[in-house]
Amino acid sequence: MSTPILVTGAAGFIGYHTAERLLVRGNQVVGLDNLNPYYDPALKEARLARLQARSGFSFRRVELADREAVEAVFEGDRPEVVIHLAAQAGVRYSLTNPHAYAHSNLTGFLHILEGCRRHQVRHLVYASTSSVYGANTGMPFSERHGVNHPLTLYAATKRANELMAHSYSHLYGIPMSGLRFFTVYGPWGRPDMALFLFTKAILEGRPIDVFNEGRMRRDFTYVDDLVEGVIRVADRPPKGDPAWDGNAPDPSRSAAPWRIYNIGNSQPTDLFRYIEVLEECLGRKAERRLLPMQPGDVPATWADVSLLDEAVGYRPATTIEEGVAKFVAWYREYYGVPEWIPPGDAGQGFEY
Repeated sequence: MSTPILVTGAAGFIGYHTAERLLVRGNQVVGLDNLNPYYDPALKEARLARLQARSGFSFRRVELADREAVEAVFEGDRPEVVIHLAAQAGVRYSLTNPHAYAHSNLTGFLHILEGCRRHQVRHLVYASTSSVYGANTGMPFSERHGVNHPLTLYAATKRANELMAHSYSHLYGIPMSGLRFFTVYGPWGRPDMALFLFTKAILEGRPIDVFNEGRMRRDFTYVDDLVEGVIRVADRPPKGDPAWDGNAPDPSRSAAPWRIYNIGNSQPTDLFRYIEVLEECLGRKAERRLLPMQPGDVPATWADVSLLDEAVGYRPATTIEEGVAKFVAWYREYYGVPEWIPPGDAGQGFEY
């Protein structure tokens, strides 16, 4: 395909995997990222180097809040499809650095919307989050539920993105799809997320912090499954729903060409089970430091993915046993961590 797909956040965890999958199937990809130091830029640069080694990839180092720079990318590269995955992530970080979220997630998203409007983009797909469900407790979380009680600024900015996208879709007829991601994990993952933190601590012989004393359930979603959903949605721009009724509005759709989809494994797992699987993969037990619930956190998430299945014929299905094993294998290789042979086995100690 000669017309490129613009992937923002291409050096990030999900952006990297999305760009790589698109390149493998033959798309031209323009990757945009600012390589900020929210976490170790070396990991972002390593992901980027892998993409730059592939044919069909070009990179633009751009700050989303830089209006002129974002406009120059749209003007110069003329993408027909935009997969917008760049954002200031992290629930807890938003408690101490709120301005970073307004800067990237609100102002930056507006610049993406303006680029789509000015250059007749055929479809904008953008990342939202399960965090928008906030104070909701009805399970599983459905796109048809109201989501007007966010518990963190991060969640509020992502909900704002959904509403901003709807307004542009309504005003200018641009197809837009918002994707609510549920606890994504896998190789090349973010160092601020639980699996990465747990793995590093266990291998270093340090205790792991287990919040709400472990009484947590998460809909852990393996990154390859998530990316499959992202790309399937990107290939199918939504149309306006002529049956949409303003007297009984369905929050998941609209008379405008705008949709919201959950992407999750739809198999919530107890946090202690997640840790047990990690211990099995590492061959080591974790020392668990049980702590209270953190501000803005929720005890459980669970995705209803029936609308995604209905729209694109896909449901994530990778088990945590498969997914965690793949993450651990990547972690060992990337950081050069040898396998551990328990005392008493032949060749005691580390196996090189």
